[in-house]
Amino acid sequence: MSIAANIVIAVIALLHLWFLILEMFLWTRPSGRRAFGTTVEFAEQSKALAANQGLYNGFLAAGLVWGLCLGGAGFHVKVFFLACVLLAGIFGGLTASRKILWIQAMPALIALVLIHLT
Repeated sequence: MSIAANIVIAVIALLHLWFLILEMFLWTRPSGRRAFGTTVEFAEQSKALAANQGLYNGFLAAGLVWGLCLGGAGFHVKVFFLACVLLAGIFGGLTASRKILWIQAMPALIALVLIHLT
């Protein structure tokens, strides 16, 4: 497994940890509302849904970190969780916001290509 692939995977894990923080803890605060372009009213009404979504992002981050901790033996774990990130990013890009394709799906695709090149 290349160092470049592991670095990209670590960055993706950190991104998903940040998504967890934004969605679970900052959703109703100005920084969270600014990140997602929501109003105070919408943020208050949807905070339970956002927290649930944040928890799922945390699971993705945990899976990627688990794969990294396994070293070479974590290849299949990394592929599985990167595929989950990629599919979630594509779905979010098609249903919620195009920028999700660039922020979530594209890094996962890059990481998948990198781990298969080694």
